[in-house]
Amino acid sequence: MDLQRSIRLAVDSGKVTLGSQRTIQHALHGDAKLVVIAKNCPEDVAKDLKHYCSLSEVRVLDFNGTSIELGTVCGKPFPVSALSVVNEGDSDILTQRG
Repeated sequence: MDLQRSIRLAVDSGKVTLGSQRTIQHALHGDAKLVVIAKNCPEDVAKDLKHYCSLSEVRVLDFNGTSIELGTVCGKPFPVSALSVVNEGDSDILTQRG
């Protein structure tokens, strides 16, 4: 399964939080199993996210699309620069390569 389908299935069947601020909180607390970052996420935010994820040993996937495309994949009518997967549901997203 490709990354886009895995993200959508995780959003539909699991627990996924959208937005960089909530994703940073989940990364800091180690609640996230995986963090996905859009390629046009602001550089300082992406750097912070990757730093917090490394401290909490949370895996990071770089989404090869813009925040608008990531929002569309999630089925949302707004841009999503980052998301955290708390529960993958029926998705195979935790085995995806970025």
